[in-house]
Amino acid sequence: MAPGVLAGSAVSDTTLPDFVPETQQTAANRNAEQLFSLAGTTTVVTGGGRGLGITLARAIVEAGGHAACLDVLPEPSTEEWASLEKVAKRSGLTASYYRCDITQEEELSRVFKEVDDKAKQHNAPLKGTVACAGIQQKVPALDYPAGDFERMLRVNVTGAFLTAKQAARVMVDNGTGGSIVLIASMSGNIANRGLTCTAYNSSKAAVQQMCRSVAQEWGQYGIRVNTLSPGYIRTAMTDALLQAEPEVEKTWMAGALLGRLGAPEDFKAPIVFLLGPGSSFMTGADLRVDGGHCASA
Repeated sequence: MAPGVLAGSAVSDTTLPDFVPETQQTAANRNAEQLFSLAGTTTVVTGGGRGLGITLARAIVEAGGHAACLDVLPEPSTEEWASLEKVAKRSGLTASYYRCDITQEEELSRVFKEVDDKAKQHNAPLKGTVACAGIQQKVPALDYPAGDFERMLRVNVTGAFLTAKQAARVMVDNGTGGSIVLIASMSGNIANRGLTCTAYNSSKAAVQQMCRSVAQEWGQYGIRVNTLSPGYIRTAMTDALLQAEPEVEKTWMAGALLGRLGAPEDFKAPIVFLLGPGSSFMTGADLRVDGGHCASA
């Protein structure tokens, strides 16, 4: 620390980064509704073809923003997409879908450029990105094939990094700053009882550390990076697991302090908070929303 400078005190202008986003300067003066508004912005959501990703895209539209959903699926979930489009049209916003493999950097870069071009046409700059795409696999560690382990890391870690990197490049080139949210998991902090998911757990711990690392690099550009770590969520994937192994649900419920597992809708408010001006002094942090699972042994 420089002589004469106290921790938490104001510093001279010469020590500040070249770019200080508007939200960092004025967020405290906004009313609560404005703090949770994404009006005038576009947000990319990977894994946005179904489940949690498309639910987060809907939250973005409901908060006034445009949503661009990326997924490896040829088409999004029909029913969920129809519902999202209905909300968007009612508000005069757009929800667009792009088939994209997040592990292919050239393909991802092309899609981000296309989204950025359309965002500029709508006068709603690309200022948000949610890296939600990921895969899960339950295999005992003693039997885990190296190829499967490497694939898990490529999608969940490398894919998340490439997504964040492409988003940051657009934000730096445009000079807008923005917010990047990486979907991690409580499994980045703990090992889940009843689940043999070493590769998945390792990938989510890596995403949390990646967040801290790029946050310290990109803050100078007005780019915030945080992780959102869900607990157990009832989705089609987890429902299939619980049907095959009903005893796992008993283990999970033993740590459910609120008496239930999570639903995708439980993460709508957290994602809007992390993307919007209300979290303008938050970066390099993890927001864990797990129903209390990590609070009890």
